[in-house]
Amino acid sequence: MLTEKILDFLKTTGFGQLISNFGQNWPSLIMIALSLFLLWLGIKKQFEPLLLVGIAFGMLLTNLTAFTTGDALYHTELWKEFMTEGTEHYHSYGYILAEGGLLDILYIGVKTCLYPCLIFIGIGAMTDFGPLISNPKSLILGAAAQVGIFATFIGCIYLGFEQKAAASIGIIGGADGPTAIYTTSKLFPALLGPIAVAAYSYMALVPVIQPPIMKLLTTKKERLIVMKPLRPVSKTEKIIFPIVVTVFVALLVPSATPLIGCLMLGNVWKESGVCERLCKTAQNELMNIVTIFLGISVGATATAKAFLNFDTLKILPMGIAAFAVGTAGGILLAKFMNLFTKNKINPLIGSAGVSAVPMAARVSQSVGQKENPSNFLLMHAMGPNVAGVIGSAIAAGVLISLFS
Repeated sequence: MLTEKILDFLKTTGFGQLISNFGQNWPSLIMIALSLFLLWLGIKKQFEPLLLVGIAFGMLLTNLTAFTTGDALYHTELWKEFMTEGTEHYHSYGYILAEGGLLDILYIGVKTCLYPCLIFIGIGAMTDFGPLISNPKSLILGAAAQVGIFATFIGCIYLGFEQKAAASIGIIGGADGPTAIYTTSKLFPALLGPIAVAAYSYMALVPVIQPPIMKLLTTKKERLIVMKPLRPVSKTEKIIFPIVVTVFVALLVPSATPLIGCLMLGNVWKESGVCERLCKTAQNELMNIVTIFLGISVGATATAKAFLNFDTLKILPMGIAAFAVGTAGGILLAKFMNLFTKNKINPLIGSAGVSAVPMAARVSQSVGQKENPSNFLLMHAMGPNVAGVIGSAIAAGVLISLFS
């Protein structure tokens, strides 16, 4: 009798389920191996570790539950019913809270787009728009880099993706993880896991992806261009700027208002000088807490069924293409602007228009200093870089308005 009970117990464990249902659950083993690989990239190689480690661990947890008979942490079927119009629990968060596991509850913050907006508050509190205000032409370079988003969207349409999925994949070209998560949550949540992993992985690879493109599209003479120092920007200008941008974007692209509004709120706290406690909280405690919840809940969506399919594999090359086209767009526009401007722009700063802040600006600085060690492009590159944050959020708003 005791032996039978022990055998029955062993059958109910994950190890027992693994053996008895191997033919059904082997894809989850692949996902577990992938999660361990992503953990290695985040910890050993330091590829965007603050989010990638959480995403990888969430992926590990959600795929381990394929081998257990107890309560799962994340329930795909609950969210399928939640998102299917006409079902009993369509858009019922009460249903998720009552029936869901831990990761289901945390995922509500992703589904409502709460986490990306809170992260944008923190980003705003850490961002200096001074270089952009000092050189307004940077805004054009930041906008040009967003061509990668729309070029990739068109490419995805030709590859057979439906419009909402194509828009979600295209936003990877903005090189902005929270914006990619925000857009995908709104348009095509089924691709959230793969898109988030691709976006943050490629953001970490900006120093690898961008330099060959920058060197290919510029001459040595162009890379040696020394730009004039930026003019000082007053405190008044820095306070007025986020307010004006918020009003303009809210009226032009209402769908982008949550992201832009939160970004500029954090920046007003920073530049006003009278909200130091709130600014520090947004930069540190708030960002850290939201990053924990965002990473693990996004990782939970990366189930074997959602991840292991041909469409997911197509996301990977399209993500690289989005980064490459965005980088090229900023560089080429800078070269074009030099045909008409007296004070020449070093085209290398155009590559910083992708909004991987401040990594893309540092890459511009690094490539420029290899040609001329006394040439300091970092502050010049920060203009297009922070303009790229605004541009990618506006692009997301446009796509959401068109296809939601």
